[in-house]
Amino acid sequence: MACRSRAECFPLRSGSAQTPPESLPPSPLLDLDTGLVVEPPYIPMSPGRQYKVGVLGATGTVGQRFIALLAEHPFFVIHALGASARSAGKPYNKAVNWKQTQPIPSAVREMIVQECKPEHFQECAVVFSGLDADVAGDIEQSFRLAELAVFSNAKNYRRDPHVPLIVPLVNTSHYSMIPQQRALHQPPLKKGFIVTNANCSTTAVVVPLAALERAFGPIESCIITTMQAISGAGYPGVPSLDIVDNIVPYISGEEEKIEWETLKILGGLAQGDDGLKAFDMHAKQPLRVSASCNRVPVIEGHTECVSVRFARRPPPSPQQVREALQAYTSEAYTIGCPSAPRHTVFVHEEADRPQPRLDRDYQSGAGVCVGRVRQCRVLDIKFVVLANNVAIGAATSSIINAEYAVLKGIVGGQA
Repeated sequence: MACRSRAECFPLRSGSAQTPPESLPPSPLLDLDTGLVVEPPYIPMSPGRQYKVGVLGATGTVGQRFIALLAEHPFFVIHALGASARSAGKPYNKAVNWKQTQPIPSAVREMIVQECKPEHFQECAVVFSGLDADVAGDIEQSFRLAELAVFSNAKNYRRDPHVPLIVPLVNTSHYSMIPQQRALHQPPLKKGFIVTNANCSTTAVVVPLAALERAFGPIESCIITTMQAISGAGYPGVPSLDIVDNIVPYISGEEEKIEWETLKILGGLAQGDDGLKAFDMHAKQPLRVSASCNRVPVIEGHTECVSVRFARRPPPSPQQVREALQAYTSEAYTIGCPSAPRHTVFVHEEADRPQPRLDRDYQSGAGVCVGRVRQCRVLDIKFVVLANNVAIGAATSSIINAEYAVLKGIVGGQA
């Protein structure tokens, strides 16, 4: 029986060939009940395999993106929406200033917005947080203590020594920190935890860096210059008189985020003398990262110019780098996360690509695009990377993180 919509089935991910999208063959499916691979024609997913989810900060920019992406999800079903006290008690369509390109999904249009309190979300297997950082810390903590699984886009817990900072196309191995995170609470938690995704500009660069380290070993130096879209500042964002006909060569805190988060994400886990795991911050082979961040008059899509030096001598050639980027496949894609991109890194051969307007929506903005791979006269290799900051740089990352947790059995609670 053929699937009637994407919401009824999702593909088993495999392979890494850079086949043009118009010629991609139909993907096989993974039947989660039997574990069998099913070739086209597709069969529907089991109707019982759905998970109730909640969205915190549902009226904000990131919250709206969560809702737009979740509306057609194969196994996540929006059950509860949370926002500030001034929005609570209102139907969602009356509480939100909707700024997405598609209409408010009918499933949430009349849903009553709740305050961001755990008692309103107890039936949710997953809670996505699009909260602003000034309120996210205490609220997310209360949800974790209420035994809820929180997938956060906020920065508050990214530096917590027991909270995984996960870019789902890179470091899903860091989920192994969750049992320790639960155990260190008093009393210990059974189900609650927090996972954060990275800053949008960090997300863009760590994907190709991870691909290169997998292929060629440690990178010892990396210089990054960003050209970041105005949507990264939220809504209403940068004043028009500051950004029209202009570039702003400073984004508060952004350079420090890239330089620190890159080490946590690309590093491993080490066990100390006390028996506890710790993120090693790439300590086995120290990595120096220097970032310069700029705001540019682009609506969506962060572009970054990157130069790297490898520990390996001699370093790989530009062609070897292209091939390694093309071959890189994330574990999230391989195990069947429905939002994970087929091409983790899409490599452009054209001299003038990637470009935000042309490439930010490829694969629904869930992967990254790389181009202009060439020799660097100062370090070893330089290239340009583009990532959709409001997709893989924000809500899409959290959703893939949650998909991975469900498929790996880290999160339970079927609807």
